[in-house]
Amino acid sequence: MQLTAVFPTTEIGPDVGAVRAWAEGVEALGYTRIMAYDHVLGAVHEDREPALWGPYTERDPFHEPLVLFGYLAAVTRHVELMTGVLVLPQRQVALVAKQAIEIDLLSNGRLVLGVGTGWNYVEYQALGTDYRSRARRLDEQVEVLRRLWDEAIVDFEGRWHRIDRAGLSPRSARPLPLWFGGSAEGALARAARFGQGFSFGTAGPRIVTARRRLVELLVEAGRDPATFPTEAILHAGKGPDAVAAEAAGWRAEGGTHLAVSTMTTTMLGSTTRPCAGVDDHLALLAEVRDSIA
Repeated sequence: MQLTAVFPTTEIGPDVGAVRAWAEGVEALGYTRIMAYDHVLGAVHEDREPALWGPYTERDPFHEPLVLFGYLAAVTRHVELMTGVLVLPQRQVALVAKQAIEIDLLSNGRLVLGVGTGWNYVEYQALGTDYRSRARRLDEQVEVLRRLWDEAIVDFEGRWHRIDRAGLSPRSARPLPLWFGGSAEGALARAARFGQGFSFGTAGPRIVTARRRLVELLVEAGRDPATFPTEAILHAGKGPDAVAAEAAGWRAEGGTHLAVSTMTTTMLGSTTRPCAGVDDHLALLAEVRDSIA
């Protein structure tokens, strides 16, 4: 089972030296992948209708993942760079296709683009996109992404997108891996049809059930579940016994990747081991690596 280190975006701060030290430390620890979460804006939760239910507010800082990866491509050598997940329907898909190719080129083929629909309707509104149609728009965006990546000239007309005989240059020399995230039926079905992998939320019974459903959908789509990678997120601050149990359970279910988060988030259950700085985050990642090994 391969290990992913979740970039501690809410805690690492704006110091570029800390960002570099963390990324270099993750690579030195032997982690396969760095995952970065995506939020363009944080929103006040109070007095909203409908309510905002997500775990992050206006107080949580977020580094922009695609810009971050342009920097990390230069300061790392081997570790993969994955968005986990990029909220694609609130972004311009042709621009994302261009940015993804650029990062893949700068990193020498290390980008994994994970996409999903997100939960923050305030963010959608601020970015000038419709929240209610996000899932349907994502389906169309996936087709646009693939065609822009694979074809020199694209002529496409859909419900939300029009490309009139245009294309991207340069393009990547390899097919870019496209992963999906979430646990809803629609996300699982989309991944079974179009994806090269799936990133679930926190490891546990609910995620196990969702992964089993994904396996069913892959079989229905004529794909081999044994060759389809899946990842769950483990919150390292729960303590060594809980960490070991969750990792063993995910491995037993056939999970191929485990993303380790060292951020302290009450809603997500990581409260027993807060990290005060880069050295603490790296030390906790090392402990999890050793306990799983």
